[in-house]
Amino acid sequence: MGATGVELRALRYFVVVAEELHFGRAAERLHIVQPAVSQQIARLERELDLRLFDRSTRRVRLTAAGRELLGQARETLAAAERVRTRARALRSGSAGTMRIGTGPDLTAHAERGVAALRVVHPDIEPVLVDRPVCARLEGVREGELDFALVRGVEREARLRVLPVWTEELYAVLPTGHALSGGGPVSLADLAALPFRHPAYERDAPLHDAVTRAFEAAGVRPVLGRPAGTVPDTLIEIGTGPASWTLASAEVLAAWPSPRVTGVPLSPPLEIPGGLVASERFDEKCVQTAVDAFSTP
Repeated sequence: MGATGVELRALRYFVVVAEELHFGRAAERLHIVQPAVSQQIARLERELDLRLFDRSTRRVRLTAAGRELLGQARETLAAAERVRTRARALRSGSAGTMRIGTGPDLTAHAERGVAALRVVHPDIEPVLVDRPVCARLEGVREGELDFALVRGVEREARLRVLPVWTEELYAVLPTGHALSGGGPVSLADLAALPFRHPAYERDAPLHDAVTRAFEAAGVRPVLGRPAGTVPDTLIEIGTGPASWTLASAEVLAAWPSPRVTGVPLSPPLEIPGGLVASERFDEKCVQTAVDAFSTP
């Protein structure tokens, strides 16, 4: 629905009234008095700045806007119920599974966290779900995933971003390049060399985090072709015309290649990593996951 301030209770009342097309019968289904239903619907219409119902003394009908929003309201309520169901299961220890969105470049973090989670909560079965970053975030938002591992995310609408680790980023250069073997380099040293920026559509949080790092350093890099997947980009840097990108030590360890070299930056450049959770998960559930994935 996306409107600021809209409450789930108001959406639930809207759906029931839309199904009954009668405020009295809707109040009976909701086990409240009719004026309370009318007040919630009026408040929802004010917040959305839309009329949802045409009312007369004889009948109640959905407006065109009301008909269009009804399906979205039902989807929102269903997603919220999925989150509540998962939260209740996690609190009671009967969750069965904990669905965690991740990606191939987060293998080491996922492995350590899952191992720690199995020790502390053997009754919970972690299930790793490989998805692109944006799909991970949307999966948590819609209740399809319980948590997601991410890099570079500082805030996200309707989600809790929980910092768990920081990673130092390295300049990845072709092995044998003049800057690849002489110790730390600065972003300014690399400014004239084409930079393979993480593609925004592939990893928007990482793209934005790297952009902020360049802005903070006062450097405007020469941009090469946007980076694709990590292994493809490393192959291209190692075999093609001189260019460079940024990657963490764990990413380089996951895709080792003698054709590229990770060079420390001076000053060091770090990126946050952590968990994303729904705002509706209770603190105990969230802390359980944070503790597990904070394991060194």
